Amino acid sequence: MLNVPSQSFPAPSSQQRVASGGRSKVPLKQGRSLMDWIRLTKSGKDLTGLKGRLIEVTEEELKKHNKKDDCWICIRGFVYNVSPYMEYHPGGEDELMRAAGSDGTDLFDQVHRWVNYESMLKECLVGRMAIKPAVSKDYHEEKKVLNGMLPKSQVSDALAKEGPSSPSYDWFQTDSLVTIVIYTKQKDINLDSIIVDHQDNSFRAETVIKDFSYIIHVGLSHEVEEDISVRVVENVGKIEIVLKKKETTSWKHLGHPLENHNSLIPRKDTGLYYRKCQLISKEGVTHDTKLFCLMLPPSAHLQVPTGQHVYLKLTITGTEIVKPYTPVSDFLLSEFKEPVLLNNKYIYFLIKVYPDGLFTPELDHLQIGDSVSVSNPEGNFKTSQFQELEDLFLLAAGTGFTPMAKILNYALTNIPSLRKVKLMFFNKTEDDIIWRSQLEKLAFKDKRFDVEFVLSAPTSEWNGKRGHISPALLSEFLKRSLDKSKVLICICGPTPFTEQGMRLLHELNFSKDEIHSFTA
Repeated sequence: MLNVPSQSFPAPSSQQRVASGGRSKVPLKQGRSLMDWIRLTKSGKDLTGLKGRLIEVTEEELKKHNKKDDCWICIRGFVYNVSPYMEYHPGGEDELMRAAGSDGTDLFDQVHRWVNYESMLKECLVGRMAIKPAVSKDYHEEKKVLNGMLPKSQVSDALAKEGPSSPSYDWFQTDSLVTIVIYTKQKDINLDSIIVDHQDNSFRAETVIKDFSYIIHVGLSHEVEEDISVRVVENVGKIEIVLKKKETTSWKHLGHPLENHNSLIPRKDTGLYYRKCQLISKEGVTHDTKLFCLMLPPSAHLQVPTGQHVYLKLTITGTEIVKPYTPVSDFLLSEFKEPVLLNNKYIYFLIKVYPDGLFTPELDHLQIGDSVSVSNPEGNFKTSQFQELEDLFLLAAGTGFTPMAKILNYALTNIPSLRKVKLMFFNKTEDDIIWRSQLEKLAFKDKRFDVEFVLSAPTSEWNGKRGHISPALLSEFLKRSLDKSKVLICICGPTPFTEQGMRLLHELNFSKDEIHSFTA
């Protein structure tokens, strides 16, 4: 029997991580929205052309199906007939045709690996790629692949050349506690670096070390209480995770190994791990933007690093839909009716609700106490870019402001070399400006910070700057505090805004190392 992939796949290397030049969406015909596609997949129509059969597909057979009306694509060993999906694909038909009749896994990973393709294309599944004949007998080590990942022995060989030395772990116990200790062999480990989950007696700890993840994943031998505690000894790179026993039994072993246990693998290969978070509050910020507060389960530890995002997942009409969002810092949350909860169990999201959208109205309809699945953090922003930084320029449009909130807070709090932080915030009208009063108060309070609002459709009473991102606006805004001061420019907004901004910044002779773009 062919095993149809069961687990959803929003995974790393998403278009949200691309530094610049991400794909642009193509206007879709009427009746070709994501919701229309979901309806078609539920209609019972045969979308594979195989009348419900699943087959094994050889490379030769795959190559034959390379036309728009007969297009098969392989992703992670599974073959899909994407011809029916052509007109529904936001990136356009040409984007899909780049992988027609071939293995499109690498292309998929480069462009939009976060997309939940297994759920979206499950009715288009043709079958699995046929296994190639075994290699010659003198090849002693059999190279098995599990879920697209090499076994540890092979991973270790690759990492020995390019990655950090592998961490190790140990555990010890008292009558009431079990302590798991991870020795990372790194000195820059902090609480952002470790993600811990305990779900259904499965314990998983992922330690992020540069571009790699060290994973401990076991089915615990005995039951433990929900709440866990995590401590990091930064100067020696040691992590301690304390579990409370439900019974004062002496454990003979920690548990049995689960997927990727005790392995160090590239982050892009780890996939994403989800936990269900509870909606605690939602509060209007502007006429179409709301602040959502989610609470992590007591059995989880997760802190989203500055400049990184997570994925929120909801099941809508039977299909898992995933969207990336950047949590905002709590330091600008002083004016809300709901109590602001400041410990690390709470995550805040500033989200624009689109009335005709698929995901955000569903999110907005959730009641307090309902759950939302939240992924591990993703992103390629490194706070090391702030070292010895003197001038920080932030360019944001609309909800492209969300990554800037944490960046602002981190820079003003942690960078002693900083002379100036300037935010140029583009919106359509005054009513669209997120947290205007808080930003103005921050500028008054901290003389290093300035904010400029630019409106594209202001009223006649508006006395501030007008228009869209342009050479004139940027050349005036991007003035260094000293002739050769170290500069970082962060930019985030809709794709046209970011692409235009990137072009203008390069025309103004800023180098790639001086620019970091986020995709809204």
